[in-house]
Amino acid sequence: MDKGRLEAFSDGVIAIIITIMVLEMKVPHGDTLAALKPMLPVFLSYVFSFINVGIYWNNHHHMMHAAKHVNGSVLWANIHLLFWMSLFPFVTAFMGDNNYTTIPVALYGVVSLMSYGLLYLGKIPNCCKWKKLYTSHSPGKR
Repeated sequence: MDKGRLEAFSDGVIAIIITIMVLEMKVPHGDTLAALKPMLPVFLSYVFSFINVGIYWNNHHHMMHAAKHVNGSVLWANIHLLFWMSLFPFVTAFMGDNNYTTIPVALYGVVSLMSYGLLYLGKIPNCCKWKKLYTSHSPGKR
């Protein structure tokens, strides 16, 4: 499979994740700054999640840029990553709506950890068999 298809699919899913997160924020009733105050936890949760998803997207992009091609293991590892990332809108809203109580924050942490573990701790890169699927970015090496 061409790695471009994997990147395009992942980019689309991540764009939908961000869209769902912003649509979860409801417009307050009122036209004063005081009307926005109750939304502060929800907004801060959104900002935090937007940054996290952006970091995942950026690193996913760089990892796929380094890949020569992808195999079935990479596809399934990527689907697993996208599954965990697709839970960000839910845990973001859950955390913001409940003012950062223990269970919502812990659940947000589990989703973050599962996404982090797959992308950064090697699930996707290990599936790629580094020497066969990745190019070197070191100067002078090909």
